[in-house]
Amino acid sequence: MKNTAKYKRGYFMPPNPTFKWAEKDYIDKAPVWCSVDLRDGNQSLIIPMSLEEKVDFFKLLCKIGFKEIEVGFPAASETEYDFLRKLIDDRLIPDDVTVQVLTQAREHIIRKTFDALQGCKNAVVHLYNSTSVAQREQVFKKSKEEILNIAVEGAKLLKQLTEECGAAYRFEYSPESFTGTEPEYALEVCNAVLDVWQPTADRKVIINLPVTVAMSMSHVYACQIEYMCSNLKYRDNVVVSLHPHNDRGCAVADSELGLLAGADRIEGTLFGNGERTGNVDIVTLALNMYSQGVDPALDLSEMPEICDLYERVTRMHVYERMPYSGKLVFAAFSGSHQDAIAKGMKYRDDNDPAHWTVPYLPIDPTDVGRVYETDVIRINSQSGKGGIGYLLEQNYGYNLPAKMREDFGYTVKSVSDHAHKELSPVEVYDIFQTCYVNVQSKLKLVDYHYVRGNEIRVVLTVETDGVVQEIIGTGNGRLDAVSNAINKGLGCEHTIVTYQEHALESGSTSKAVAYVCIEAAGKTVWGAGIDADIIAASVHGLFSAINRI
Repeated sequence: MKNTAKYKRGYFMPPNPTFKWAEKDYIDKAPVWCSVDLRDGNQSLIIPMSLEEKVDFFKLLCKIGFKEIEVGFPAASETEYDFLRKLIDDRLIPDDVTVQVLTQAREHIIRKTFDALQGCKNAVVHLYNSTSVAQREQVFKKSKEEILNIAVEGAKLLKQLTEECGAAYRFEYSPESFTGTEPEYALEVCNAVLDVWQPTADRKVIINLPVTVAMSMSHVYACQIEYMCSNLKYRDNVVVSLHPHNDRGCAVADSELGLLAGADRIEGTLFGNGERTGNVDIVTLALNMYSQGVDPALDLSEMPEICDLYERVTRMHVYERMPYSGKLVFAAFSGSHQDAIAKGMKYRDDNDPAHWTVPYLPIDPTDVGRVYETDVIRINSQSGKGGIGYLLEQNYGYNLPAKMREDFGYTVKSVSDHAHKELSPVEVYDIFQTCYVNVQSKLKLVDYHYVRGNEIRVVLTVETDGVVQEIIGTGNGRLDAVSNAINKGLGCEHTIVTYQEHALESGSTSKAVAYVCIEAAGKTVWGAGIDADIIAASVHGLFSAINRI
């Protein structure tokens, strides 16, 4: 591309990075989660949520298990202000949930924020001002000292107003555009704010270090976080929080490496909604932890319900391939994938292993409310015998022989290919019933009875092209006798190659299914028969195969 010289690296690697965080290979405990769906996520919507929609979303977030929820910027609009007041006045905030409100470090905005908070039991007041080189030079046209003073004066006013109203609000400070700020200067500003607030063990302060705009690879951000964690004052009484945006598509990686580097808390949104490319996707982060055996301290077990409410109130769409939450993320269309999943599930049934290791499925889909029958094995022209056979077995109880699965697989794929569409489990079942089961097209079975002797003798009444006749055959077994009768009486030469049977369901009234493969005129053809009597099922299976020649 042209104009490469227009750009330069705008981030700052901290002095003497140690990369100690790189020695860790996984996150061993859940961070403190703070949902910013109702503020950051909402302000990025084309049509912001209504008051009623925000209440519905707030209740969902509480149900999922968020204990800290940023509910808005009360001084920004009437709806934001009214929403906070509704939560407080209608007592919609659970006792164990803390609401968080955002305010710029400007006196009139801070005072209006405190007006909106009156009567709130648990709250975090989130103060911010921008500290980056670009913002200092281009937007505010202020020196480092002046920017630092804005933060300090804002912090003093928060402390004063909190004392005046007799509340126990907690404080949070964000050096906005942290990633474009010199680490030493960001540290200086944060420490100056901490000196004002004097955090204690029972009233900790949150220092939030946002990826306001992503500028670097994730390891650089981790080094910045490690530097801040190692040099912040009052570290034992400070909660280091991350708020990654996704400009470089690295918000999840920024968060995970930032947690390894010492951070304690994550601000993000369900499904990553937010300004520009969005915030970090908390669903992905939490379930990444879950997939490695770490409790994320959030309940995401009803993912379809979560997606439905999210899409309704935000008018956004959860992309089908969104990790863990998309409708197709567990779906296997590829034949080899389907076969591996089906065999993996059988391995689990046979061996009952302690840990989940099914190929192609990082977690058990049922853990997030998905079902195998409709969300995992999906049938189209790319599908294979393993997946199609697995679907029939799981949904309808048919355990087709391996070679019949292959034959049926080609039949199903042909239908899907010509229709140019995915086939539902019901459609797959209908194809099997129509094409293979109790087929009586040219040759129809009217009646039959056996006579025992040295050999088994059968008398068949059959109809071909409207003509009814009796044919007789003998054999060393019932099905062999029927086959010989057809060969001799109708001249339909064939050999039985494979025969298998099983019950479709337990109980005295269950039906049996028989699978019959014959060879005729150099071809192998499959048929299936179903009947309450296994002998009748086998005869129907043979007639089905002959009719399919």
